[in-house]
Amino acid sequence: MVPQDLKFAKTHEWAKTEGDVVTIGISDFAVNQLGDIVFLELPGVGDSVTQGEAFGVIESVKAAVDLYAPVSGQVVEVNQPVTENFDVLGEDPFAKAWMIKVKIADSAQLENLMDASGYQGFLESPESQH
Repeated sequence: MVPQDLKFAKTHEWAKTEGDVVTIGISDFAVNQLGDIVFLELPGVGDSVTQGEAFGVIESVKAAVDLYAPVSGQVVEVNQPVTENFDVLGEDPFAKAWMIKVKIADSAQLENLMDASGYQGFLESPESQH
């Protein structure tokens, strides 16, 4: 079940807005597609991220995949425990397994993302099966 309060990118990252801070993670669909995760690289606090550009890498036994920023801004917090305990990604991808928090540069960028029902429809489309 896709949480209704999140926005989603077509690259399966989710974004949750609280004031001018956006919490970012990856969806359960992405975690399931990756399989056994073996490595996660995230930016540091103070780093800038740009909407649509890679901010990190997640590797599984199947593949290495870039993580793309759903919004632009400055990283204000990093969830270090998720880089050491990959199980939490599968157990709670929409809460405990958040990856970074970003102070958003332009809240209008959120309009480029899908809402929960749009993302659910996207998952059922051939476009999501890449």
